[in-house]
Amino acid sequence: MPRLFTEDHEWIDQDGGVATVGITDHAQTQLGELVYVELPQIGRQVKKGEAAAIVESVKAASDVYTPVSGEVIAVNEAVVSDPAKINTEAESGAWLFKVKIAAAAELDGLMDEKAYRAFAV
Repeated sequence: MPRLFTEDHEWIDQDGGVATVGITDHAQTQLGELVYVELPQIGRQVKKGEAAAIVESVKAASDVYTPVSGEVIAVNEAVVSDPAKINTEAESGAWLFKVKIAAAAELDGLMDEKAYRAFAV
């Protein structure tokens, strides 16, 4: 399934009922140099649109919202120990957390890459 995007500048890759979530390159550019990341606890139940993580830069702190409901099954500890990794790999290796998707229908309404790139201009 192709990568999807939210209006809050998160991206989501879905594979076998698991969603990998991160922030977009546009979001990290707007935030500036990231200095702190707080990720959700593994096992936490999240609801679509709920703040699940926090990224903080020298300019501001920003919530990261989960694009789907489900259970957090993994977090990327590499971005906690090196938040600047998000600045260089926002849409590749610097994912934030993985959610076991509770309702695949929640993916409906998210933007494809073309729509997101037009939206984020």
